[in-house]
Parts: sequence; C-alpha cells; structure tokens
Amino acid sequence: MHSENTATEEPAAARGAVAIITNRRGELLLHLRDDLPHIAWPAHWSLLGGGCDPGEAPATAIVRELDEEAGLTTDSLTELFEITDHHGSGQIITFFAARWDGDEMRLPLSEGVKLQFFAPEHLDILTIPPFIRDGIHRYLAARPS
Repeated sequence: MHSENTATEEPAAARGAVAIITNRRGELLLHLRDDLPHIAWPAHWSLLGGGCDPGEAPATAIVRELDEEAGLTTDSLTELFEITDHHGSGQIITFFAARWDGDEMRLPLSEGVKLQFFAPEHLDILTIPPFIRDGIHRYLAARPS
C-alpha cells in the first residue's frame, strides 16, 4: 500500500541531485560556485547539480541541471547513493556517476565561475563542501582500480 503524507508525518525533506562526472583519465569534473552570500556553499568547488523541483525525481533533476548549468548531456548516468547536506541546505542529495570526455572549457556555463577536471589526488587542496567530499571519497573507494 502506498503511503501519502498526512498531518502526523514530517513534511518531505528537500531533495537535490549531483553528478560525479569522470573522463577517460579518471579525473573528476568540478564546478566552482559563485561567491554570493545567498547561495549554499559560495566559492566552493562542488559537483554539477541542484535542487529537485516539486514532485521531480532526482534522476530527472540531474539531467535537467546538467543541461541548464553547463549544456552537458550524458547517456550513462548511474544512481549511486544519497547523502544529507547537514551543514548547508539540509537537502537529501542523490549522487549519480557519469562519464564524459569533452573539453570542459567549451561548455556554456550558465552558473558559477568555471568548470575544471581534477585528478583525484589533487582534491585535498580544494575547498569542497563536506557532504560533496564524502560522496566523492565514497565513490572513489568503491570504484574498481
């Protein structure tokens, strides 16, 4: 039986979706966020993605967000796991993985400062939101070497 939200249940937590995009060299595509006080994690390196619209599934949201933010399409999105952003938006974030071997400098970035591929061993020097760093480490630990 399908359960609907009732007055006694907590409202559904806000949801979001991000993509760990790697290229053939195993580098990860990161997005430098704008330095604006009204956004979550300003001036941090993060993954492409964003919030789900009301009633929108994370799998639909990530396809929309990749297109809106960077004009990026990939046909290989795989759902990985969920992590809650306890120190920022409070959203439950669904992580996806995908491969893309294009030139990130040619993508039409509509939000943020820049996109750049980084080798996993260089991530420690970057300012990355804790829940994103946790998700990347979880992904890298599970990836076949």
